[in-house]
Amino acid sequence: MADRHTRTAAPAAAEHARSVLATAWSCAVTAHGGREELVGAHAVDADGRVLLSPPDDSALAAAAVCAPRGEPTAVLEFADVAPVPVRDRVRARLWIAGRFVPEDGRLRLRPARAVLRRPCGTVVVGLDALAAARPDPLAAAEARLLTHLADTHPDAVERLTRLVERDSLHAAVRVRPLAVDRHGLTLRVERARGHGDVRLPFHAPAGDVSQLAERMHVLLARAASAGRPRALQRQRTDRDG
Repeated sequence: MADRHTRTAAPAAAEHARSVLATAWSCAVTAHGGREELVGAHAVDADGRVLLSPPDDSALAAAAVCAPRGEPTAVLEFADVAPVPVRDRVRARLWIAGRFVPEDGRLRLRPARAVLRRPCGTVVVGLDALAAARPDPLAAAEARLLTHLADTHPDAVERLTRLVERDSLHAAVRVRPLAVDRHGLTLRVERARGHGDVRLPFHAPAGDVSQLAERMHVLLARAASAGRPRALQRQRTDRDG
């Protein structure tokens, strides 16, 4: 079972949902009992409205035309997947239910309900809040940033564990970067059985990648002045022996 998440500053549900919409490459569409997996077939406009361009052999267009007026015709599911290989890579799921409306050769979803499920719980996202929110400023670069941190700077990741409470590192076998947003960095602590997530908040929100670099330097400086956690120190001693 995953550990309880540390409650620190984090993106609001509507902002997180917009980030998922902005970065997801695919979505699953359930309509009239059928389910289709669409890759690269959706777009999101400035107001968070989803537009689909289904393939020619898709049944979605027919479903949109034949559906009774006023009834939800589809549920779209988007997955927020960690770019770094970790256990349980799906970090969140977003469902949007609504009615399809044909528009310029595409299908626009007129939303009726949006639900976001995160490790900290499931929440209904207000449609007005979803339309007004903007993606996290680091969302588009997150995959590149986390992959670079994990593959090129594993020593920095280990150093950051010095900021983690010892209890959270008990029996840890691996620590990997799981997520980053303007408010902080999240690490995935994996154990022989189970895993937990630990959030390292920034001293101030990062508005872009250049500000993120400064926030990370501050975290690493704090970690440099802290001692190595006993759990990881013991594991390294065992490996060296």
